[in-house]
Amino acid sequence: QLVSPAEDKLMAWAKAHMQRYEEPVRKNRKMVWQDSFIDMMREVIYPDMEDYHLLIAKSKGSKYENYLHDMTEMAQDKFLAYLDELRKSGINAPEITRQQLHLLLTAYLTALFEPVVHNYPKEEANEALATLEKFFLPGWKKMMNV
Repeated sequence: QLVSPAEDKLMAWAKAHMQRYEEPVRKNRKMVWQDSFIDMMREVIYPDMEDYHLLIAKSKGSKYENYLHDMTEMAQDKFLAYLDELRKSGINAPEITRQQLHLLLTAYLTALFEPVVHNYPKEEANEALATLEKFFLPGWKKMMNV
């Protein structure tokens, strides 16, 4: 599998990302805004953009064909579970339906991966990422009341 190492690296980042959010809730019963998928792009995807281009844009007919959708579904499930955990800890978490969250995550992840799909040079990809960060992060923070 040519793209398995790229997927493994991405999944390791995602797992650590969730732990960075869940730990403060479990230990201190508080929500902390930490990294985001923007950081994932900078730390994991862009340094190996060619590998992720294969995974996202050239995987038709393979088990990775719907990778972004599958990633969206996974993020959605984890996010909804996180909101439940916040509520159980007495933290005021936003109410959002599964469908609404799916729309937001699909828009967010699709936008983040467009430079990968279209083989942007890294400098242009980073410029696009800065624009996406300005656009999306205030909305996520407002929704999460942070």
